[in-house]
Amino acid sequence: MPTDFKPHVRRLEDCHNVSDFRALAKRRLPFPVFHYIDGAADDELTKDRNTAAFDDVDLVPNVLVGVERVDPSVTVLGKTTRLPLILSPTALQRLFHWQGERAVAAAAEKFGLWFGISSLASVSIAEIGERFAGPKMLQYYYHKDKGLNAALLEMAREAKFDAVTLTVDTIVGGNRERCLRTGFTSPPKITPASAFSYASKPRWALDYLFREKFSLPNLEAHVAAGTNVATSIQSYFSQMLDQSLDWAAAEKLRRDWGGKFVLKGVMSVGDARRAADMGCDAIMISNHGGRQLDGARAPFDQLAEIVDAVGDRVEVILDGGVRRGTHVLKALSLGAKAVSGGRLYLYALAAAGQGGVERALAILEAEIVRDMKLMGVTRIDQLGRENLRFR
Repeated sequence: MPTDFKPHVRRLEDCHNVSDFRALAKRRLPFPVFHYIDGAADDELTKDRNTAAFDDVDLVPNVLVGVERVDPSVTVLGKTTRLPLILSPTALQRLFHWQGERAVAAAAEKFGLWFGISSLASVSIAEIGERFAGPKMLQYYYHKDKGLNAALLEMAREAKFDAVTLTVDTIVGGNRERCLRTGFTSPPKITPASAFSYASKPRWALDYLFREKFSLPNLEAHVAAGTNVATSIQSYFSQMLDQSLDWAAAEKLRRDWGGKFVLKGVMSVGDARRAADMGCDAIMISNHGGRQLDGARAPFDQLAEIVDAVGDRVEVILDGGVRRGTHVLKALSLGAKAVSGGRLYLYALAAAGQGGVERALAILEAEIVRDMKLMGVTRIDQLGRENLRFR
């Protein structure tokens, strides 16, 4: 767990790593909103393990190989990106900063990265498609409302999104105890316990009250929850998503979409093989940031065996826990095609909007390039398991 108290972190210029952005976000957000980003399920063991897992592997560098020019680009899902990094789709972003998904899309475009928006995004799929040219994926939640399911696909198709990513680990809402204690909902519901926190962050409160009205535009024509009716995310998952979702439904969705198709939330070798057999273009090894099943394995702990099982048939993306450039190189050395993460940019978004996200990405890019040079590699494909030793 990052150190909570960082008195020196008061401005964007004071942020030099993800932990610093977290500290600044905590300063600037009402505590129910901060703890929604920061929290996870039950005892939060899995959330902490997601990052700690990288510490069990050491890098073994080579030297004297000439690293004046380094190329950290990769091709993933048919698109060449500047870094082996995807900005994972996350919900409700305009609650964290008034710029929301627009800030993340603009930063991703500037850095030439894949990014995703959630079905529960606070900016429309149509606007993102119209305004931003970088590679985009829609994180698809499979709802009980079949009309909404069809509409989401059609929105993504009309907006020329490059991939649909079906999230498969939210069949029921996780037990997010921090949200239960703070009463966090979308849209926010002011309670006696949280009133002071909202009032004590006037900049956030003024932005929320007097800028664009908060909504979930991709859903509001079909459901009131989250826009006109305050609900928790865990309640939304449990009540609105279709718990009958199975492999046959996923396969039909893949056929209906007809483009690049990803399963997010795969953690077992058996499921990875089924995804490859189904014709998925990629899988994201993910436990939803530890927000669903506490006590589950960390994605990095599962990476090697999944790559060994299906890495020659489907692109494997490691999602979750990434905080450093060395984490990226460790995942790629084990065979991941790329890594993705949410909190690594959400803290920065909450801290300073688009400028925060751009600073976070610039720091990660500098770390990746520097670490490649220190490892003695000039291209990502030069990384391999010979570069690692497990403790």
